[in-house]
Amino acid sequence: MQMRENEVRLKTIQPALLLALLAIGGSTAMAQDISFDSATVINRGNEKYSRAEYEAAIEEYRHLSRDAGKNYSVSLYNTGVCYYELSRTKEAIDFYRRAIAARQGNYPQALYALGVAFEDLGQLEEAREAYQFAIDTSHCTHAAATFRLGLLVAKKRDYKTAASLFRKAIGRSGDQLPASHNNLGVMLAKMGQLKEAEGEFESALRQSKGAIDEAAHNLKMCRSLLPTTTKSQLASLRIIETTAKMIYSR
Repeated sequence: MQMRENEVRLKTIQPALLLALLAIGGSTAMAQDISFDSATVINRGNEKYSRAEYEAAIEEYRHLSRDAGKNYSVSLYNTGVCYYELSRTKEAIDFYRRAIAARQGNYPQALYALGVAFEDLGQLEEAREAYQFAIDTSHCTHAAATFRLGLLVAKKRDYKTAASLFRKAIGRSGDQLPASHNNLGVMLAKMGQLKEAEGEFESALRQSKGAIDEAAHNLKMCRSLLPTTTKSQLASLRIIETTAKMIYSR
């Protein structure tokens, strides 16, 4: 399963966050030095990651200890991302779990990445739980986790629940996930709602500016099937399984 492109992102330290970290724990020089140094280490690691120097990036992140506060969990998560890029998925999972534990379970980004890694290993129940926790800890705002949870449910042929999840993913993204429109269309078609499915395929094509081949294929099939269809014909509809096609330029 190819899910690496646009799936998992490094956590970066932005200037505003850095200022917030400097303010945590009072104004002591020691607290300021720790925050400044930890952000610098993460930035160095991120620069090496951007050059695909994953092993070197890992070495940078390893400089951080629990004394770095929130940046410590960031370093663990980023280390996991590097291991994932190196196709060392089990090690990535270990670091994602450590990052999540460092934040007492409240780390939606790492939980989502954990789910992606579990999917790669075929551990679908573990992936489902990770995506659900990502959704819960994000206060039901994590669109990508909702999308991937919808895919897992769709594979179990629970089309009604999957359709609901794809709808939620659309809403949680601010209606910026054309792949979710496509997949919702497939679910609706499989439930016999071909006219509604046609509208979803049209939305996917419109939002992606015609770039989603699956949606174009599905729309053509849907229109040819109206008003009659068979299960064998519906099997030719194409679902999108990677979030890479969820990204588009406005």
